[in-house]
Amino acid sequence: MLKIDAHQHFWQYNPVRDSWITEDMQVIGRDFYPEDLLPVLQKHGMDGCVAVQADQSEKETEFLLDLASVNPFIKGVVGWVDLKADDLDERLHHFKKYEKLKGFRHILQSEPDEQYMLAPAFKKGIAALSKYEYTYDILIFPNHLPYAAQLVAEFPDQKFVLDHMAKPYIKAGKIDGWKQDIEKLASYPNVFCKVSALLTEADWHNTPAADFIPYINIVFNAFGINRVMFGSDWPVCLLAGGYEKTMEVMNLYAESLSATERELFFGGNAIAFYGL
Repeated sequence: MLKIDAHQHFWQYNPVRDSWITEDMQVIGRDFYPEDLLPVLQKHGMDGCVAVQADQSEKETEFLLDLASVNPFIKGVVGWVDLKADDLDERLHHFKKYEKLKGFRHILQSEPDEQYMLAPAFKKGIAALSKYEYTYDILIFPNHLPYAAQLVAEFPDQKFVLDHMAKPYIKAGKIDGWKQDIEKLASYPNVFCKVSALLTEADWHNTPAADFIPYINIVFNAFGINRVMFGSDWPVCLLAGGYEKTMEVMNLYAESLSATERELFFGGNAIAFYGL
């Protein structure tokens, strides 16, 4: 079975647009292209990846699709479209011609309104996705988890995946409230979870691999082996040890998995979810 990195990014760095990249994050304040990632994937035995949007524009979606069209190892794209737009159906129909476009994402974690995802116009957009068999990536912080549970409950036929385990408060050592909300969200069978971006939620330089295991355990126990997938969050992971440290953590956890379970986590579930 193919090994898939279910979550990474490419970008042409723009300091104005990419203002989220602060002064202490300058290691990722540059361009990142497929030729930068391919040797990293190969080194770690990965066969392909899913490229996820980092900018909220259709131009971003087209940029990723252009890269995917000439780089066979990019197996799928999660783009952006305005889910609240009046012409959404027309836009989804337009994008359906791109075989590698698998789903969409909105940067919900940055919206001033914590309940943005429950707005009628946004939910109308979510309702349109299943008609075109598109997935939806949920990018949120722990405080948004109760709203995410409300959202997914309303759309049992829509495939959702939670990005980055909702970014638990690893650096602060908080786990209980997040755990309860993760278990609630996981109770909906149409929701998967990406085990990704953990390193950047901890002390970037001083967190031992073992400290991440309790958080990963909670996600595996809540979602089950058939609804979890590996993601590196490259190049953002370069802030905290890069692909090497990411794989150190993932491989440490995978020691407790059977060969079949490892295949599902490191590729099979992503292939099934995104239809790669």
